[in-house]
Amino acid sequence: MENKNSAFKKGLNLFLKYNTEFIIVILLIASAFVSDSFFTERNIFNLLRQVSGIGIISMGMLLVILTGGIDLSVGSQLALGSVLSAYFLSTVGYSLPLALFLTLLIGILFGSVSGYLVSKREMAPFVSTLALMTITRGVAFIISEGSPIIIENQNLLGFGKNYLFSIPLPVILMLFLFAIMIFVLRFTVFGRMVKAIGSNEIAVRLSGINKTIYKFSVYAISGGFAATAGIIATSRTGVGSPLVGTGLELDAIAAVVIGGASLKGGKGTAIKTLLGVLILGVIGNIMNLKNVPAYPQQVIKGLIIIFAVLFQGIQNKMQDEGD
Repeated sequence: MENKNSAFKKGLNLFLKYNTEFIIVILLIASAFVSDSFFTERNIFNLLRQVSGIGIISMGMLLVILTGGIDLSVGSQLALGSVLSAYFLSTVGYSLPLALFLTLLIGILFGSVSGYLVSKREMAPFVSTLALMTITRGVAFIISEGSPIIIENQNLLGFGKNYLFSIPLPVILMLFLFAIMIFVLRFTVFGRMVKAIGSNEIAVRLSGINKTIYKFSVYAISGGFAATAGIIATSRTGVGSPLVGTGLELDAIAAVVIGGASLKGGKGTAIKTLLGVLILGVIGNIMNLKNVPAYPQQVIKGLIIIFAVLFQGIQNKMQDEGD
């Protein structure tokens, strides 16, 4: 009986440790049975193109969550990035490099406001980013005057539609930024400090390390990534709209949590976050292929977050019992 219990416990530990990997494999197998169109080249690249924006946003969200914070403004910042890129190109008539530079800069500045409120003024991340969510969306509506801004810049439109080595350009950008994030979190002082702040902020402060600059930086980076996703949205649709990105903060949080990151901070990896993004993408894609309405997808995402957090709690409890 003890051997059976021990084997069950080991199997459960294995599942909890690699639950993200198990989920994506199960989803892929199930998707192959549910739809013959799922594993076609066209659908796979369409899926990857669709998740490129949320994938980039989730990297910024991962950094924020690693510090024990949260950023509810990323969806609105995507909308602002979408509107600004179209506004600078079409309304103002700036060159593409200047328009993109200004869009990214403003995205970083808006993220820096949240960073300042959280790190310097010690305001609760939920409150500060909730306020920025409203402000940023309002600014997007003001700039666009409530209407989509149509762009005709073929270079930006080409980025959203063209391929390199048969891979969509937005997907290449997402994977490139993920590679950078993997390197930063694994091999740099910045990455180690971000995790350390989330694990034990008091110990970091008592060590004489300036935690303020690290907490400030992650929100600024999150704003820059959200603006980048907004530019991608504009390149794909050909319009800058203040309506895009609504509710996208839920998707970003879900991707990070499904990837095993702890909402308490200090735990999470870029690779598993990418898997979390793909899990959400596969769920949405297969439901679209089966013509399932969007509303059930929101229910499923919410349930996935609940189960992911429950898995973390069970895993932490088992680790404590093992210690």
